[in-house]
Amino acid sequence: MLQPRIPVNPLPTGHTIPLLKPTPVTDVEPTPPAPVPVVPARTTVQLTPGSALALAAGGGAVVLVVGTVLVSMLLAVAITGVSVALIAVVLRLLVRDMQKGR
Repeated sequence: MLQPRIPVNPLPTGHTIPLLKPTPVTDVEPTPPAPVPVVPARTTVQLTPGSALALAAGGGAVVLVVGTVLVSMLLAVAITGVSVALIAVVLRLLVRDMQKGR
């Protein structure tokens, strides 16, 4: 069922048969090439002092927002680590007191 099946040529002649029959060539006038469409020149962006200042202010705002988010995430991880360590110390003291029988 899963063995490959190789097609068998019933009459191996060694000749290739073209798929399309050649058409007879008649006198045809050559057509002129199509005109190439003209691509308009790209406009260049010109920065005025005001737009450059606005661009710098926008970039600075993005840097400040991303920095604030990263610092707040770091602070959240640090607070979580300190609280887990504090809980571990309290639990250790409670377990030690329970083992002593107090």
